[in-house]
Amino acid sequence: MVDDLSRRKFLLRATALGCSAAASPVLTPMTFAQAPGDNRLVVIILRGAMDGLDAVRPIGDPLLRRYRAGLGMSRDSGATDLDGFFALHPALAELMPLWKQGDLAAAHAVSTPYRDKRSHFDGQDLLEAGTGQDIDGAGVRDGWLNRLLQVMPNAGSETAFAIGRSDMKLVSGKAPVSSWSPDGRLDMSPQARLLLEEIYHDDALFHDTSMDAITIAESLGMASDDSFGMSSRDMRAALKSAREAGDASVLARFAARRLNEESRIAAFSLGGWDTHRGQTRGITRALGGLKDAVLTLKSELGPRWDHTAVVAVTEFGRTARENGTRGTDHGTGGAMIMAGGAIRGGRVYGDWPGLDEAALYARRDLMPTTDVRSYIAWLMHGMYGVEASTLETLVFPGLQLGRDPGLLA
Repeated sequence: MVDDLSRRKFLLRATALGCSAAASPVLTPMTFAQAPGDNRLVVIILRGAMDGLDAVRPIGDPLLRRYRAGLGMSRDSGATDLDGFFALHPALAELMPLWKQGDLAAAHAVSTPYRDKRSHFDGQDLLEAGTGQDIDGAGVRDGWLNRLLQVMPNAGSETAFAIGRSDMKLVSGKAPVSSWSPDGRLDMSPQARLLLEEIYHDDALFHDTSMDAITIAESLGMASDDSFGMSSRDMRAALKSAREAGDASVLARFAARRLNEESRIAAFSLGGWDTHRGQTRGITRALGGLKDAVLTLKSELGPRWDHTAVVAVTEFGRTARENGTRGTDHGTGGAMIMAGGAIRGGRVYGDWPGLDEAALYARRDLMPTTDVRSYIAWLMHGMYGVEASTLETLVFPGLQLGRDPGLLA
């Protein structure tokens, strides 16, 4: 049994994560699904609320510089011009060849129907549920990917690496899903534990919390010798990748391996987006991870990249104005990043509402003009032939698809 001191130590460290705990990949699994055809869809959930105004900067709006003087978002800030109005954060500069060849796009002023409460956990749950604001009421509680599997023939789903959390709302529901849960046994061999240590080597808080979680699980008799089905050779290769490129590339490489086999849909999370203070450093690191994930997917998928759509979405955006600690607080409207040979790239989608105070949501946040679910739904429609009426009523209940934005090449 774990002594009280060990439990208290773990709980204190977990509490210390605060709202940023929602950004930790330790709290989420990776998910894969089979689907008919050769098209591949990768959903990357950016946990912690990515600042879309920083990632894809509206430098053509003069108010951006005024609102964020301490964050250095001017035309000469090092961001890469996209279309004369929007510019890409410097940390994403290596993705510009994809933009130029039409394999990279963004959508701005997007959000789920979630409003006002600005809780990471509620926002992420609603993002994965794909519903309106009924998530805490009597409405739909399963995930949109599970509902998609229910309407697609010959589809199936699998959850892997569910470290520290028993499920992922994205795949919860009536469709059968095979999964591993720490409520049973923690399949963490010494090699797998070493991999986790490598991934979190440079993040002391998450590293210590993760190690404490494993120690508690082992003390409770929840550990086994299975390393997630990975051979020693695969584990060594994963360790090498972790040391060389960090966890984003490791996750993307694993996802690509599955997508090169029977899987057609993959979903995983990247953390580090909760930038209340010192945003310049924090978002640069997080965007670097997203960039690594995209480039790794492209490299590892090879010719299958031409039939792949990658969408990176977050639970909500951040405030238009910076706060007093050179960061931004929880907001509403944000941005999503799209990549892949299946994407009609080289453009920023969406209706830009402007940053004038009267145009802001609650006079503080970027006003959402498009439901982020509609972009994902149109991809499902085009890639997997799911009927629009099915998407609006069953997969994303309450969604109004609107006009096809023409996301697919």
